[in-house]
Amino acid sequence: MSYFKYIFRAISYGVMAGVVALILFPQLRGDEGSFFDLFDPEPKKPAPLSYAQAVKVASPAVVNLYSHEIINSNRVTRRNTISTKLGSGVIMDSQGFIVTNYHVIRNAAQIIVLLQSGEDYAAELIGYDLVTDLAVLKVDAVNLPVIPQELNMEPYVGDVVLAIGNPLNLGQTVTQGIISAVGRSGLSATSHLEFLQMDAAINEGNSGGALINSNGDLVGINSRKVDKEELNVQGIFLAVPYKLVYKVMTEIIENGRVVRGWLGISTIEYIENAKGFLIGDVVVNGPAQKGGLLKGDIVHTIDGVEITSIAQALDIVAETRPGTVLNFEVYRSNTNKSLAVTIGAFPI
Repeated sequence: MSYFKYIFRAISYGVMAGVVALILFPQLRGDEGSFFDLFDPEPKKPAPLSYAQAVKVASPAVVNLYSHEIINSNRVTRRNTISTKLGSGVIMDSQGFIVTNYHVIRNAAQIIVLLQSGEDYAAELIGYDLVTDLAVLKVDAVNLPVIPQELNMEPYVGDVVLAIGNPLNLGQTVTQGIISAVGRSGLSATSHLEFLQMDAAINEGNSGGALINSNGDLVGINSRKVDKEELNVQGIFLAVPYKLVYKVMTEIIENGRVVRGWLGISTIEYIENAKGFLIGDVVVNGPAQKGGLLKGDIVHTIDGVEITSIAQALDIVAETRPGTVLNFEVYRSNTNKSLAVTIGAFPI
């Protein structure tokens, strides 16, 4: 009998110890709404969905830009006036390199950078790229906050994004939306630029600011909104994707400008059955014409690479150093031709 008493006593002590542990350490409880919830002084609410941490890590690196342009507005008195444009920029490097839109600082005689800490600096224009509407500035400062970056990050349709900038000079403002489309082309003067489309609102002063994801990583540089006078357009805003921003910034810092290969053609459409793109007009005395390419040719490989889209083909050419010879395989009048074309320099 004493043996059973010993077993019963041991089990009782074990149960009591378990109950005490569950009361003292609520995280050990597996099920919600259990008996032990009676010991909680008040019911717990789920944590609210918030992007505060993403904004916290990214926002210090988003700066306000004020570009001052001198304008001779009175021909009689010849008095100059100063026009100030608002914009935003993103600190990309601890050495003081800042990326913004070129249209924000175009024709500026002076560019002032205002940090969120209240410090302000005069900025030097390192270079710009008209094709992507990007510019790189430099300030003489150290230990600056830098925007989080993941070079291999791929944005996807449906990703939550936050636009950070200084709209209407109200001060730093955050708007939220999702990526509506990637690789959006036909919205700029060149086929080389493919935008991210999103519905996070940007207004005057937002241009050049940061588009970040829910981790605070840079997704793109806010560029513009689609504005059609004849249409009431809402919720369509554009940003330059981060990978392109990084590539352009690196080239400008190293060379002062972006050097692109140029073929000298216009493209019409991608022909799925032929796995290639159809050449439209050919620039007179351009690289394509000199290499023997003709209007109506269907280019299906460039230097052994099969063409899967017009954008891919343009990227191959653009990333080729001028003076390099590439081999083009084309369909012409139901025959296959191989042509060696010397790539030219993209006209500035």
